[in-house]
Amino acid sequence: MSIGDDSEDGAGRRRQPTIVEVADRAGVAIGTVSRYLNGHPVRRSNRDQIEQAISDLGYRRNAIAAAMKGDLTNTVGFLVPSISEFHAAVLDNLSHAMRRAGRALITYSHAAEPRSVSEALDFFAAHRVDCLVMDGRSDVDDHINELIATGTPVIFYDNGWPGLPVDRVVVENRAASYRAVTHLLDIGHSRIAVLTGNSNDWNGRERFEGYRQAMIGRGYDLNPDYILDTHWNEAEAYSGMLRLLSLAEPPTALFCCNYNMGIGALRLLHERGLKVPDDISLISFDDVPLFQLSGITAIAQPVEKIAETIASITTSRLSERGVGHEPHTITLNCDIILRNSTRRLLTPHTLGSY
Repeated sequence: MSIGDDSEDGAGRRRQPTIVEVADRAGVAIGTVSRYLNGHPVRRSNRDQIEQAISDLGYRRNAIAAAMKGDLTNTVGFLVPSISEFHAAVLDNLSHAMRRAGRALITYSHAAEPRSVSEALDFFAAHRVDCLVMDGRSDVDDHINELIATGTPVIFYDNGWPGLPVDRVVVENRAASYRAVTHLLDIGHSRIAVLTGNSNDWNGRERFEGYRQAMIGRGYDLNPDYILDTHWNEAEAYSGMLRLLSLAEPPTALFCCNYNMGIGALRLLHERGLKVPDDISLISFDDVPLFQLSGITAIAQPVEKIAETIASITTSRLSERGVGHEPHTITLNCDIILRNSTRRLLTPHTLGSY
């Protein structure tokens, strides 16, 4: 189907063409279409092509295009998949940081549904937010590009998908995971399982890659039975832990790529009467209060620093509107908090085998 054809969204409604499609049909940059829609002068040849593309596509200046503005509203959009422990902590710290700068957050939870994300982007544009902060995504590129074209800065955090002209504030997912798994190797474990996040997510792949590099670096082949994609989900991690315990040679150690999966694994172990670290050593990404109380070794994300960095970038971008700075990616360090959920394995294992 060509971009000039009518198309429908998941609900069977006709989808309105975007500024990105207008630029593509006209053969000009998105910024050129933005200048035209704002009434700024553009070359006659470009203007003619843009007007023809608008006519061909039936483009209407919608809420996002209407958000092209000169005055600040002192509001910032915060788009999250859920108000979970991690995102709630970022929200709390970011709210304080923005308030100190005289700005307010408008929060929208999209539940990881592409249609909901698109609706949220329209919502933020209609409310003329000065900047948008969101977890990185790859399924709404056109919508995000359109928002950027209207002059609204976009900042990705947590999931730092590449490919879009946005600022990113992320943590050292791969390096921290590598150090955590290396700790388990250092205390004698070789049968180390991993509960990974969604493999389609950038941070999910980065955390798994840290696990892979640590194992391969010590000369161990990866055992596919020990690698379970449990999609950041507590219930799936619970089921995954059951599968691991059912193996002829169950793992002696476990690395969970987020706290939800760590909690799911711990719940199954508790129900089976197994103890950490006596029966299995465990390390989890994310240092949540439950882990602090129960002595679980965890990778602590610098939540306060993440929020401060996002607020600093927001202030910088809004104070220099119209200046064409290249996007920045800022990677923050994580701490590994050693507690009582790992122990040295006394029984040796043959290198390269499970």
